[in-house]
Amino acid sequence: MSDLTPLFNRLARSPFRARFRLGAKERQYCWDKGAEVIDQHAADFVARRLAPAFPTNDGKQTPMRGHPVFIAQHATATCCRGCLAKWHGIPAGFDLSEAQQHYIVRVIHFWLVQQMNSQS
Repeated sequence: MSDLTPLFNRLARSPFRARFRLGAKERQYCWDKGAEVIDQHAADFVARRLAPAFPTNDGKQTPMRGHPVFIAQHATATCCRGCLAKWHGIPAGFDLSEAQQHYIVRVIHFWLVQQMNSQS
């Protein structure tokens, strides 16, 4: 995590980002599906909803609930191109590279692991 520590420290100081948590239903979904499937869902969502230079409905393309990955995306500021630019330094207006997509999935995965290992 060492390279993600500064990011997660900044996210923790954001009242909006820090309010996101997995509920019982989302936790169970993660347990039922397993990390590999959830990571694939994250990769698919990122590829379809974030990777294009100008995503459809940018800024509104990620629901606030309905899937653990959606919640993680809001918690980690990986929900839209504006948040990616502001929080992650990934500029809007360009297709995301494979490396950038993998980074985003890694950030989402890490947040989900933290949530699954927390007591709440």
